[in-house]
Amino acid sequence: MSELSQRILTERRGPIFIVTINRPEVKNAFDYETAKAMQAAMDRLDQDEDLFVGIITGAGGTFSSGADLKEAAKGQSQARLARGGSGIQERPPRKPLIAAVEGFAVAGGFETCLACDLIVAASNAKFGLPEVRYNLVADSGLVRLPRRMPYHLAMELALTGDFKEAQYLERWGMVNRISGPGKALEEAIRLAETLLANGPLALAATKEVIFHSQNSSDEVLCAKQMPIVQKIRNSEDTAEGLKAFAEKRKPVWKGR
Repeated sequence: MSELSQRILTERRGPIFIVTINRPEVKNAFDYETAKAMQAAMDRLDQDEDLFVGIITGAGGTFSSGADLKEAAKGQSQARLARGGSGIQERPPRKPLIAAVEGFAVAGGFETCLACDLIVAASNAKFGLPEVRYNLVADSGLVRLPRRMPYHLAMELALTGDFKEAQYLERWGMVNRISGPGKALEEAIRLAETLLANGPLALAATKEVIFHSQNSSDEVLCAKQMPIVQKIRNSEDTAEGLKAFAEKRKPVWKGR
């Protein structure tokens, strides 16, 4: 396991990249250095051709309480990160990313989950956007939340600042799988392994098309997706996938 500023731990398990927010003494709150380290981890996931899927989790039995409000209260201005809040919220990586949630994922912690593509949560996990309680605005969370659940329920979460259990979010399609307490990462790894049966280039391209589809008309989307799809069609992995199908064997993916 390697470290990025000691605040973010990273581990490679074959093509799976596990990123752990490592500030349990402050419930994994994000100060500026932690956000910079998360951004570096996401850059690594994007740039390393041997990594196909990422997982984000938190140390010490909780995911993240969001921004470090004690640091924010100091009023020190910091340079804006290219990937936005928490080093991920505005520009997530291009490869599939899973949130493995134990304990609380609130404020920026919940927004980090919303920047992920899949969410695995322990049965005792809780989620919320309590920013309004401190006269703050949830930024990216307010953009993504109403796209993931019905409008009025998104409004209730955002305007009350209340916390909701994992089962509630599962009911509305926001949590993919629920594990036992302490087993979220284990379940997230199992989910990642199911993705790895598929072509890694196709996984990244599929994510990209769906990601952009949330913001584009059908006409614009169809035009945008053609270069993405064509690149995959011309890849070595596509040729391998078709050959493996014809030969009735499992494909051997190379990520190119």
